[in-house]
Formats: sequence, structure tokens, C-alpha cells
Amino acid sequence: MNSQVSDNLLGVKDIEQQPEKRGMRFTLNGVLWSLQALFGFFFAGSGFGKVLLYDGALYAAAPRAVAWYAAVPQPLIVFIGVCEVLGGVGLILPAMARVKPMLTPLAAAGLTLTMILAAGFHILRGEYALVPANLLLGGVSAFITVGRWKLRPLAPAIITTSRALRSFAALAALALLACAPTWYTMTNAQF
Repeated sequence: MNSQVSDNLLGVKDIEQQPEKRGMRFTLNGVLWSLQALFGFFFAGSGFGKVLLYDGALYAAAPRAVAWYAAVPQPLIVFIGVCEVLGGVGLILPAMARVKPMLTPLAAAGLTLTMILAAGFHILRGEYALVPANLLLGGVSAFITVGRWKLRPLAPAIITTSRALRSFAALAALALLACAPTWYTMTNAQF
């Protein structure tokens, strides 16, 4: 107590521990979650557009909007779409529910492979303007793969009601924000 009194008499103020201000902090986990959500929605919406091409009338009109569709058989486009939709859902749902979270880096790896194959396809066709998008999408998917596989893996956990509800909400958001606009645009737009 004497040292406190003498310090205060000398004009030394007590230094209190100030809690660190929490501003915008970027963490690897936060970046991974942001990329998973953003690219999950992108791939789900993009893939759903390809799945809709199972309809013969839509498939016949599609090459007017996307030239490379004419070079690919209809079943292959639909298959690619299914892979993209499942990959997009796989980026979000297993990690969010914590049920089999190792499916998230596997989904990202599958999307990386899809984008590598797409880049090769576009290079062979001389469609060089499409390659940077494939490389960006594949690179981010590869980053998510490494991030969730090695750097910041998510541990499996028992499913809880709140995790299940959040997962259903994420699926509903995917359907409403990614798939529904794609369906509306493709079924109502004139190519």
C-alpha cells in the first residue's frame, strides 16, 4: 500500500488493463467461412443453371447465351451442374452442421478439379477470356481445400438443434438466393 501511495504522490497514474478494442479482425477461420459461403452460393447457383438444361427447350436455346454449351453434350452439362450444386452445398453444410466436416475440403477439392478441367477445355477451344475466371474459382477452391484440410480443420460434433436449424436455414437461403433467381431467369428470359 505504501508503494501505491508513493506512486500516486509522485504523479504516476495507475495503469489499468484496458480491454483490447475489438475492431475488424481478420482470422483465417473467418476468411475461410466467408469464402465458403460466397463460393458455395456461387457454385450452387451456377450449377443449378446447368442442371436446368435437362429441359430440351432450354438446352436448345442455351448456346445463344453461352457459346461453349454447343460443344458439350446435354447429359455432360447436367452432370457438371449436379457436381457444382453438390460442391456448393458441400462447402457450407457439413462445416456448418459439423456432421462429417471433412466433406467440406473434399467438396472444395472436387470444385478445384472441375475448374482445372474447365480451364483446359476453354484453352483447347481458344476461349482464353474464360480461363481467368476458371483459375480464380479453382484457386479459391484450392485455398478452401488446404485451409479446411490442414490449416483450420473443423472437428466433428454431435448435431444440436441450433446447428440443424442453421443448416436448414442455409439450405433455404441457397434455394431462395441462388437457385430460385437462376430458375426464374432461365425459364423466363429470351436468349
